[in-house]
Amino acid sequence: MVNVETALKEATTSIEGAIGAALVDYGSGMALGHVGGGKELDLTVAAAGNTDVVRAKVRTMEMLGLKDEIEDILITLGTQYHLIRLMKGRNSEGFFLYLALDRGRANLAMARHQLKKIEESLEV
Repeated sequence: MVNVETALKEATTSIEGAIGAALVDYGSGMALGHVGGGKELDLTVAAAGNTDVVRAKVRTMEMLGLKDEIEDILITLGTQYHLIRLMKGRNSEGFFLYLALDRGRANLAMARHQLKKIEESLEV
């Protein structure tokens, strides 16, 4: 098991095209940790905004009566991918990993695969 800082550093260094990563509490919208971002992307604002996306999708699923779990949510921009992965571990419900990728350099399938591995090793 790895801690938040180690997991986020691994995401930004091992995933090709990573711009930044954050661990977010979607109850409060607060980032518990973040790495990268900078001038390209304010991860604190992204964490709060993507919390609204997660809440909306969870609420929609409830209204539709869907008895399923969200694995991840992908937002495709012209130059970036934004990947939101809801955590499922026993102490990690209510959190999501957020990863921003440069679309020109990223391999989306590999990024999803690596982010899942990081999520499985993360201890919140």
